[in-house]
Amino acid sequence: MHPSMQERVDGLQALRLRNVIATAEFYLRIGKEPPVQKIRYQVVPKGEKAYHIVELATDKVRGFRFSYKEAVNYAQELESRASGVKRMPTGDQK
Repeated sequence: MHPSMQERVDGLQALRLRNVIATAEFYLRIGKEPPVQKIRYQVVPKGEKAYHIVELATDKVRGFRFSYKEAVNYAQELESRASGVKRMPTGDQK
């Protein structure tokens, strides 16, 4: 990656980290629990029949699918993995 692009990426990551730290400190000061992020992955259309699965915390694409149903299923699978829950594939459930 070009050095100027790498500097920009590094700068944005530092800002995201500062945002998380500042938010945590704010909630500590007011004595409340910070809100839990309910959704970690989002399906984003990227064409007529293309969908990206984006991790909301980092804005990174974690996968892609060519049907909406498959994209949603994959996003749910990623959510389950992140939560530590094992899911059966939708076609195997009885």
